[in-house]
Amino acid sequence: MGVGGCLALPWRCLVVLCLRLLFLVPAGVPVRSGDATFPKAMDNVTVRQGESATLRCSVDNRVTRVAWLNRSSILYAGNDKWCLDPRVVLLANTKTQYSIQIQDVDVYDEGPYTCSVQTDNHPKTSRVHLIVQVSPKITEISSDISINEGGNVSLTCIATGRPDPTITWRHISPKAVGFISEDEYLEITGITREQSGEYECSASNDVAAPVVQRVKVTVNYPPYISDAKSTGVPVGQKGILLCEASAVPSADFQWYKDDKRLAEGQKGLKVENKAFFSRLTFFNVSEQDYGNYTCVASNQLGNTNASMILYEETTTALTPWKGPGAVHDGNNGAWRRGSCAWLLALPLAQLARQF
Repeated sequence: MGVGGCLALPWRCLVVLCLRLLFLVPAGVPVRSGDATFPKAMDNVTVRQGESATLRCSVDNRVTRVAWLNRSSILYAGNDKWCLDPRVVLLANTKTQYSIQIQDVDVYDEGPYTCSVQTDNHPKTSRVHLIVQVSPKITEISSDISINEGGNVSLTCIATGRPDPTITWRHISPKAVGFISEDEYLEITGITREQSGEYECSASNDVAAPVVQRVKVTVNYPPYISDAKSTGVPVGQKGILLCEASAVPSADFQWYKDDKRLAEGQKGLKVENKAFFSRLTFFNVSEQDYGNYTCVASNQLGNTNASMILYEETTTALTPWKGPGAVHDGNNGAWRRGSCAWLLALPLAQLARQF
């Protein structure tokens, strides 16, 4: 219901009022657009939901009676309020203007409003249409979803507003460009791991800022080992074998030497497992540690493995270049001192030649 609820009066008063309205609002002659002798009401009035709408009707000194109506219900007649709605107030009743205001406008207030006047015993009317705009609101959106790679995804985003909002979908990803759908529904066939992430639904109708909500799409796939390199380490040194793997859900890692599984806490070893890698650390490499190692990564969707070798790396002593300006970082300080003395001897010999 709109603003048209009228006061409930005793039947005798109601009869009197109805008789008064016979000449105030007859079955009526709508004003012609070119009728310059009749003071016209405003054109269509457009307001946003929650704002106030002001309805103005221009009058002159020939007007003896005036009223505002909503459809068939009287809102105001002169200075008298006929409706119960507290949001409807009289703004002006002068010789030039008759105006009312509807506060906190809602969608049910939309529709035609009529300004009716009595001039020289000739009642006439003029109509204005109130248009209520409503900001977009997302009323339904898909929940977060988890799906295996290769499956099909269907996302839904329903929104309301006046005028009807435009709905768009986009993938929140550095590689994504522009919108991927301009519809309430987003269909993805044969989804890949690169298409995982957040999808944003936006609803806009230029009444207010667009509203957005996001849906998280998780794409599950079996492990894939991206990095597993053999490593050379001298005897007695610390050695590390690293195995990197991507998987959703995250992979579980296991290490094997030949056919024997390596357990956490084994003497001289440490296995460190994280979401996307596993690190096998040898604190003091011995001859028995050298050999072939296998990293196995697995989750609910499958498993994969990669082999790598921990091999002995021999070190050779570097012979310093004993030319002018050479610097030796070893423990033989005599060479450092000798090279400095040789450098000092050069300018002394040149000085002796001059004399």
